[in-house]
Amino acid sequence: MATFVLVPGMCHGAWSFETLTEPLRRLGHRVHALTLTGVAERAHLLTSTVNLDTHIEDVAGVLEAEDIEDAVLVGHSYGGMVITGVADRLPERVDSLVFLDALVPQDGDSVFALLPAQPDWHRTVGETGYAIPPLPFFDPRTTPHPLASALQRIRLTGDLSRFRSRTYVYATESEWGGESPFTALYERLRTDPEWTTHALSGKHNLMRDVPEALLKILLESAPA
Repeated sequence: MATFVLVPGMCHGAWSFETLTEPLRRLGHRVHALTLTGVAERAHLLTSTVNLDTHIEDVAGVLEAEDIEDAVLVGHSYGGMVITGVADRLPERVDSLVFLDALVPQDGDSVFALLPAQPDWHRTVGETGYAIPPLPFFDPRTTPHPLASALQRIRLTGDLSRFRSRTYVYATESEWGGESPFTALYERLRTDPEWTTHALSGKHNLMRDVPEALLKILLESAPA
């Protein structure tokens, strides 16, 4: 039995993993699909101070409270920032990482630093002045995302090579009005022998488009 901790992308909640949670549980695995502070059903907690550290603490708190060891951390899109920070903070509780069309930061990176070519949607805040609106192609259930989490630079003390496996899953169908912002990262990682990479014929929300293929990848990433 493996323990999967699923972290959604910007503006999304735990519901974005609904195509994976039940199949994994039916196979006997523990699954924690999380919603980050200030988003979806936790939107009422959104303030100007909710940042990347807040979201790292959200996930780290679950690992500690549930006494999870050998976790498979799965991050979609922005969730890649979060699971990287969690793994760095609690390496003794993490077995492997899976990045789903996601950011893979190094020390000092931020969302804005890694996505400099994206349109100004992520720099245009709503009525509060500290919430990033969802992109037009996002699910209708998405809600504004904490601006500070995209501005804050991640601080890491080690690298990902200390974990048993690192998997990257790339969505080949772009919805970004041009080349996917994850293309260059995927091209770099697929030639790195320390990474396992997959290119799936789906859009950014791979959980919606290719759940069966993702389920197989997640099971392959689990500890024996």
